[in-house]
Amino acid sequence: MAADDSDTIVVARLGSPIVIGIGVDGHFVSSDPSALLAHTKDVVYLDDGEMALVSKDSYNVSTNGGTVRQKQAERIEWEVDAVQKQGYEHFMLKEIFEAPEVVLNTIRGRLIPEEGKAKLGGFENVLSDLVALDRFAITACGSAYLAGYVGKYLLETYANIPVDLELASEYRYKSHVDHGKQALLAVTQSGETADTLAAVRLARERGLLTLGMVNVVGSTIARETDAGVYNHAGPEVAVASTKAFISQLTAFVLITLLLGRENGMSVKEGKEIVHALQTLPNILKQVLATSGEVERIAEKYAGYRDAMFIGRQSSTPMAFEGALKLKEVTYIHAEAYAGGELKHGSIAMLDESFPVVALAPQDTVYEKMISNIEEVKARGAPVLAIGTEGDKHLSSLADDVIYVPKVHPIVQPIVLALPLHLFAYYVGVEKGLNVDRPSNLAKSGTV
Repeated sequence: MAADDSDTIVVARLGSPIVIGIGVDGHFVSSDPSALLAHTKDVVYLDDGEMALVSKDSYNVSTNGGTVRQKQAERIEWEVDAVQKQGYEHFMLKEIFEAPEVVLNTIRGRLIPEEGKAKLGGFENVLSDLVALDRFAITACGSAYLAGYVGKYLLETYANIPVDLELASEYRYKSHVDHGKQALLAVTQSGETADTLAAVRLARERGLLTLGMVNVVGSTIARETDAGVYNHAGPEVAVASTKAFISQLTAFVLITLLLGRENGMSVKEGKEIVHALQTLPNILKQVLATSGEVERIAEKYAGYRDAMFIGRQSSTPMAFEGALKLKEVTYIHAEAYAGGELKHGSIAMLDESFPVVALAPQDTVYEKMISNIEEVKARGAPVLAIGTEGDKHLSSLADDVIYVPKVHPIVQPIVLALPLHLFAYYVGVEKGLNVDRPSNLAKSGTV
């Protein structure tokens, strides 16, 4: 803005997202469309190398070289209520409690129950290419990366597809070996994460099929990928991702079902997964109904300086997610390991001042997890376990237990996410911290 022309804003994009809000009584500039909902639902996204002159009554877009661009406004489907607390103390808590609705919105219109199949409109034009792939790569940052970690496990286990998992911040700087027909799936809530966008552009240069899993319609990665799936999670205001993470996990189940049924998964197994998804919203409501117990337990652990999270199989990335959330919103030093890795060095840190959160649902590695908990207890470390309802043996071992309903293994990570998110939230509240806006973090990973 210039002092002698205060009615005009000049804005340019190179890397970080820019969106122009087209209002009745004025125009607005933001880095995220959710900030504009109180004023307008019509937005224009700038691409890299574009600039705009914005006044109260007009906007003119051109390239940095002066070529005029005609950009049509897009309509945001989100409601303004979605960016208000609606009686909750914090946005983070509100967004955790939106998980059942998020799952419903993510699966709506995407299941074919009578055939045990999934239908993803954004993948229809490239489905034959996906079925013919030799390898699949997933790239992302932060919690989206951990959702991809779960996705790797699901795709390899249920769809028999080899998957490489890549940190987007490393993807652009490493050597890549071609493995026949490949596709890159970029996972990002905002669709603007700078490192993830750079990975997509590199994959395109390499000639790979590029796919996106994003929550923001019209975002850069949504526009620059060949195909993709929208999360339909609604706007996420709290910096620490909760409901978008739930939606990403759910979308990975859908993708696994879609490709699995094309790659040898039986109709019976497909129908079991469809049923697991259809019943999941009510299961999550049951988990959320225990939030008071999680709050009581969290208060006991708020005074510790360190914490360790452990899990096995698909619970391993969930252990990393639990540790990440605790670090983000409470500033407690937290680490995560696959349970079997304890004896390879990390167990040396454990004593009565170093609690361990153990993810121990009754699955195929339950006995191994029990063995890990016994190893932890032998070192005097307090144990908070998250296990399956009715597991009395677990309560005899751990100092505290949060129980969740028994579900199909493919949706188990989604169910485990809620107590982990609630635990981090309530520890942060107990410490008197602003859990919606953690220190040194921003909502869009633009730098």
